[in-house]
Amino acid sequence: MEREGGTSMKRMGEACWAQARANYAASVTLLDAGVYFASVFFAQQAAEMALRAATIERENKIPRGHNLIQMCNSLDAPLEIMNAAAELNPEFLASRSPEAVGSVPSQNYDRKSAQVHLRCAQTIVDWIKATLY
Repeated sequence: MEREGGTSMKRMGEACWAQARANYAASVTLLDAGVYFASVFFAQQAAEMALRAATIERENKIPRGHNLIQMCNSLDAPLEIMNAAAELNPEFLASRSPEAVGSVPSQNYDRKSAQVHLRCAQTIVDWIKATLY
């Protein structure tokens, strides 16, 4: 199956997987730098890109939207992965949009919360790596 511009689904899945790893590395770097809201956002993005890669690989389709729980459901993810996705799911907006949280996102996170979100992303990325790569 080909995508617009001739990019194959396999290449798209590989690109999503590479981006997942880059997003995870960014999350770690931002955590170490004390930029916690951005670390949380990139943790969510790492999980999302990893789940996209897995969906493309298994179902040969690009998932719509940013709902990590729906992506996990389509992959028949185990409970531990579903729980990690549930923790990360709201962070797509909450970590960057004042309208979503009614406050300043950069003031809503500390080191501990960033570490929790990074562990959730790691749980998802590790599961996908073990099952697909």
